[in-house]
Amino acid sequence: MKALLSWREGDDGLPPRQRILAMMVLMSGSLMAVLNINSVNIALPTIARELGVSSAASVWIINVYQLVGAASMLTFAALGYRIGRYRLYIGGMILFVLTSVMCALAPSLGWLIVFRAIQGLGSAAMMSIGPSMYRVIFPTRLLGQAMGLTALTVSLAVAGGPALGGLVLSVASWPWLFWINVPLGVAAIWLAIRALPQEQGSRYRFDVLGAVLSAVGLGAFVIMLDSIADMSRSGTVPVLLAVSVASLAGFIWRQRHFENPLLPLVIFRETRFSMAVMTSFFSFLAQSMAFISLPFLFQNVQGYTPLESAFLFTPWPLGVMIGAPLGGRLADRFSPPIISSIGLLLFMAGLGGLALLGDQPTTIDILWRSALCGLGFGLYQAPNNREMMGSLPKARSGSASGVLASVRTFGQSVGAALVALVLSGIMNATMDSAVTVSLALWMGMASALVALILSASRICVLKRQQTC
Repeated sequence: MKALLSWREGDDGLPPRQRILAMMVLMSGSLMAVLNINSVNIALPTIARELGVSSAASVWIINVYQLVGAASMLTFAALGYRIGRYRLYIGGMILFVLTSVMCALAPSLGWLIVFRAIQGLGSAAMMSIGPSMYRVIFPTRLLGQAMGLTALTVSLAVAGGPALGGLVLSVASWPWLFWINVPLGVAAIWLAIRALPQEQGSRYRFDVLGAVLSAVGLGAFVIMLDSIADMSRSGTVPVLLAVSVASLAGFIWRQRHFENPLLPLVIFRETRFSMAVMTSFFSFLAQSMAFISLPFLFQNVQGYTPLESAFLFTPWPLGVMIGAPLGGRLADRFSPPIISSIGLLLFMAGLGGLALLGDQPTTIDILWRSALCGLGFGLYQAPNNREMMGSLPKARSGSASGVLASVRTFGQSVGAALVALVLSGIMNATMDSAVTVSLALWMGMASALVALILSASRICVLKRQQTC
């Protein structure tokens, strides 16, 4: 933390005092957005019971939040250029806080889903441009540590979300899961107005058609992934796939021919950026498969209770909390691809160890493997994000930030769909539960291996560039 506030002659970014305040704003935004998923997720059975709806219907309280966010992130990243990231971030915070009040007061599931959809827009506005603001706030020499701080904040939210949700439900009703956003959000808005760097928006014409095509294409893709393992909705998969492909093809055509595109495709000509994007996709796919598979392994195969399963899973986010700041510091001193590759190697080893656990492992065996996964993922993530954000000019940082957020969301969505496909028995109806869950973990490890190969290949690319 002390290094992040240091100042050297010639530093870009904000002065140290304003830097710490702006950093607190961005951390608050990430904390609220991620906590809101994990704390509400654990309350779904309670909400379903009190609103008198089915468990399947209540899942849309989570799904619509993620769906709207995934479909709108690229749009918000481009909108940040048009109206200024200062206005967009604060506007997203205000919308998030207002819809928290609306969610707490929702009289029915239908209204709750509507308000959660709007809340997803507020979350996407913050998350899509948050990483790009770190480039404005911090000097380039500290960008890796700043990215590590982002990963640390998200890990805290992931680790604390279920505990916070359980604690609130033990003393109050479910609407308080939304009420608690209000004081934190109001304080963050007040601080954001004072501390975030102000920017003037551009006067160019916003690509409305590109935004619509992007939202339809990405939204249809996410819904299609959710429908793959649901036999009752399997007939919609070809239609959704066709809509997604057609919309995204139209989006690409639009970006090539519009004067001020929503997503400048030229950024993918930068090899370092493109390879960091692909590495990020496969790593988040692997993490998502593990996150979803492990509760089934712990409870259905090894016989642990839900509370015990939560305890066994805790070393993962704790490992990220250690690895992310460390990876960020190392990435500012050494080659980020090398640090990322080391982290992915540890992550892959941890996934392989979890897949080999068997039916009756000791608690220590589970804990150290879970911690190794988290340590490796944290060590990888901050350097890779630094490479993604730092490989492009600052003028393109908003686009890079939107791509970063979108790739994370879609990697997680694809991972969830693959696990659902395996667990539903579509791939092999003869498998027992132990083999099925192990297969999902091995698939996650294979995805981590692809990420490792992509990350390691960047070392050769970087050497060739330096030689030239």
